[in-house]
Amino acid sequence: MSETAASPVVPGSQANHPKTILWLITLVAVGLSLFQLYSAGIQPLGLFYQRSIHLALVMMLAFLMFPVFGPKRDRGVLGGAIDLVFFIGAMITGGYMALFLDEIINRAGFWSQTDITVGIIATITVLEASRRAVGLGMTIIGLIAILYAFAGPRGELPWLGQFLPGILEHRGYNLDRLVGQLYLGQEGIFGLPMGVAATYIFIFVLFGAFLEITGAGKFFIDLAYAATGRQRGGPAKAAVIASAGMGSISGSAIANVVTTGAFTIPLMKRLGYKPHQAGGIEAAASTGGQIMPPLMGAGAFLIAEYTRLPYLEVVKVSILPAFMYFATVYLFVHIIALKEGMQGMAKDELPQMSDVLKHGWHFLLPLAVLVWLLMMNMSPMRVGYYAIVCMLLVAVLRFAVWFLFVAPGEGQPVTAERLGLACRNGLLKLIEGLELGARNAVAVTMACAVAGIIVGVVGLTGLGLKFSAMMLAFSGGNLLLALIMVLLASLVLGMGLPVTASYIVLIVLVGPALANEFGVPLLIAHLVVFWYSQDSNVTPPIALAGFAGAAIAGAKPMETSFQSWKFAKGLYLVPLFMVYNPEIIVGGPVWLLIWKGFTGLLALGAFAATLEGYLFTRMAIWQRVLLLPAIVGVFLPSLVFDVAGAAVMLAIISLNFWQARRSPATA
Repeated sequence: MSETAASPVVPGSQANHPKTILWLITLVAVGLSLFQLYSAGIQPLGLFYQRSIHLALVMMLAFLMFPVFGPKRDRGVLGGAIDLVFFIGAMITGGYMALFLDEIINRAGFWSQTDITVGIIATITVLEASRRAVGLGMTIIGLIAILYAFAGPRGELPWLGQFLPGILEHRGYNLDRLVGQLYLGQEGIFGLPMGVAATYIFIFVLFGAFLEITGAGKFFIDLAYAATGRQRGGPAKAAVIASAGMGSISGSAIANVVTTGAFTIPLMKRLGYKPHQAGGIEAAASTGGQIMPPLMGAGAFLIAEYTRLPYLEVVKVSILPAFMYFATVYLFVHIIALKEGMQGMAKDELPQMSDVLKHGWHFLLPLAVLVWLLMMNMSPMRVGYYAIVCMLLVAVLRFAVWFLFVAPGEGQPVTAERLGLACRNGLLKLIEGLELGARNAVAVTMACAVAGIIVGVVGLTGLGLKFSAMMLAFSGGNLLLALIMVLLASLVLGMGLPVTASYIVLIVLVGPALANEFGVPLLIAHLVVFWYSQDSNVTPPIALAGFAGAAIAGAKPMETSFQSWKFAKGLYLVPLFMVYNPEIIVGGPVWLLIWKGFTGLLALGAFAATLEGYLFTRMAIWQRVLLLPAIVGVFLPSLVFDVAGAAVMLAIISLNFWQARRSPATA
């Protein structure tokens, strides 16, 4: 195994920045991270102060990191002037709100012309920062939302109203009313999505950055290899486990792919997996990292805020579904290894579990502190702060023990010069972590800012209720059709939006319909939408994680994407199981929970076997045909169908096992 993990993807790092800009990026990024640490652990700030200062610093960082004409072209005089204008706009956006908040609150709806002017500057600045940091798709959706608010007889653009279908018509709103909603109210740019991004999400992204720079990624990968490397298809199984581990420190499926995939994909290919299979397995496993407790990317915090449930409750109910997803991917990997007659890796090629734990056990301490504090019902923001402090203390203490006691025995005596160099390197490492955390948070914050614009327009125009009515009409009241519509909508949105933004937009539009019209429990509705929001990572034609896996594997992007789509089937089936068997989320008798968990895992395993046509040995066509209705039976909310489906699946699986034992040469 290599001693260094793949370098993380640092947003904006591909641009050719002059030294002055690089220094400014570091200065603003470190300032942002220190501000967040101060407000998280030392002096909490008021709602609007926290959000406005956070957004201003993030946008300043975005305009420094992402030049107006793209990363491959020099800024030049014109580009520099445009970037400077938007940089000042970012300062005005947050500075005006922070400096004049009391006067703005006292005016409460009777806005001054200065309020409106600054609000227009803020909206334009947010859209441009989003275009650079997130992509054009997010900005276009934000612009469409604004145009929709203006369309109507009393709006700024009344002629647009004639192009709207009847159910989408509304009165229309003027510029002052819309700007008041988007910039000066609590439902727009500074609404709930920005609140979560400026508190919980940032502090945990920063925690992940510190774990990353101290080598936690390599520790999790080595741990997975030590546990599974000698099994059939070992590297692929290690990819599944390592991606689950990396999911707790990374907020991006693509970052997961490039970090763990740099190790796992070449080893999978060497073992016998086809290149597109190796890339697809890594993409599916890395996507699962985003639904893996305790962090679930940024989703757990957003779900907790929207549902008003404790964060720890969201984490607890997400454990079984996440386990079901990874179990499905793991079984796919195992079946392919059996079909192809693969063996594990040689013992001397793998790290020893004892060595891995000996050199990296300290990475488990901050995670243990994090879980313990969450169970003590401490605020997630404060928990993230203490987890970061614990991470830094552990790293410093571990180095101090080595430097003072181990190194002298290896011929490296303690000297003032070496001590000064160690302190300098430690300070540089600290600055690197602070900068990386801020850089990694830019995209998600800007996605949440534009999502706030969309949420504000939805609330102003009543679009959410209208969308619910449309959904009910199109599905004819059929829950399965409604869920398929949500899945398709998430796929379309996912082509232009990151996962977090896709979830926010979808839950605002379809959440009320699922909960109120179809009777889906609120928490399950949020989990379903959040899971479906991940599908653009693995679903053709825009499978971003699949494309990243293909690049590392040297495979064709579309072939790899179809493989990732196949391996990630749990992403579609587990939410269905949650909807039709809500007991696994909302609770019930212990015997029922155990039964539902067992049948769910059995059905997902049978589905993987049916799709591959193999389990212990090759499956006959009639066995695969019989398994399909049995799988459907387990998903239905009926104990009779449950028992019948489970019995059929167990019978066919047992028969397949007996056939494999009778003719072992076929295995």
